Amino acid sequence: MNQVQIPNTELRVSQIGLGSALFGSAVSKDDAFRLMDRYADLGGNMIDTAEVYANWLPDVETSVSEKTIGEWMKERGNRNRLVVTTKGAHPRMDTMHIPRLSKAEIREDLEGSLRRLQVEAIDLYWLHRDDASREAGEIIETMNDFVREGKIRYFGCSNWTAERMREAQAYAAERGLQGFAANQMMWSLAAVDKAQLSDPTLVPMDGEMYRLHLESKLAAVPYSSQAQGLFSKWEKGTYDEQDERIAPQYRSVENVARWERSRRLAAELSLSVNRIVLGYLISQPFPTIPIVGPNNVEQLLDSMSAAEVRLTPEQLAYLEEGEETG
Repeated sequence: MNQVQIPNTELRVSQIGLGSALFGSAVSKDDAFRLMDRYADLGGNMIDTAEVYANWLPDVETSVSEKTIGEWMKERGNRNRLVVTTKGAHPRMDTMHIPRLSKAEIREDLEGSLRRLQVEAIDLYWLHRDDASREAGEIIETMNDFVREGKIRYFGCSNWTAERMREAQAYAAERGLQGFAANQMMWSLAAVDKAQLSDPTLVPMDGEMYRLHLESKLAAVPYSSQAQGLFSKWEKGTYDEQDERIAPQYRSVENVARWERSRRLAAELSLSVNRIVLGYLISQPFPTIPIVGPNNVEQLLDSMSAAEVRLTPEQLAYLEEGEETG
């Protein structure tokens, strides 16, 4: 498994991250352990989780994903071989309109995650949402306090706009403080219709954010990197922009066209469509570590094999816009 150096950190992470949103809930503890075992055997070292994962499901133990990963690391004794990462500062599920970015709220989530993951420090801690009413500098100061306390090593943001990230990074640079080490955004080959997102606090990749990554080489760690299985679902049957199996934000004529081009390129390169979809992200001109969400070992193996895929700039343009690859 290729590894990626996250710029301005000592962290080297596997090219593919493993998503764990349903570990311990819809994905049983035993199945989650099997997936994590195989992922680690293949050289994977970053399992993406969050304090809030699966809390939206009825009759599910709170923060069960973190607890499952913590139990797995303890049983396997492999914490030192992993980049331990989780997310906090997410609104409560019943009050999504109320941000939770005060120092006390972040500390509550962070210390809870440390207990559940059974670790002394988190290598990369993500702020799961933003609070635009707070100065970005205040949040940067808070996170640097946690670094000094030894509770986290590095921190990143998730679902922050490019404007807010620039504000935070500038504040940190001007004062010699640690800034965001990476950004976790909704991003895949599929185009996103933001007007159709059920959660307005989600922030997909857009042109301004892409320019920020291009200019700064800030690491990108895309979630929904496979667009909730969009291309795999279409690969197994008919496909159109009104397909009700597909999340509303992905239902578009544009994505049907992108699916058709990904299928043609996959045939040309003798690759699966899934490997093309992940290769699109991995081949960007800045460090990119897509997070995948397999339901079984077969899906995991196909996704992990994408770590070796490198597409040319012409092939990336073809997938996006239909320009000829030459």
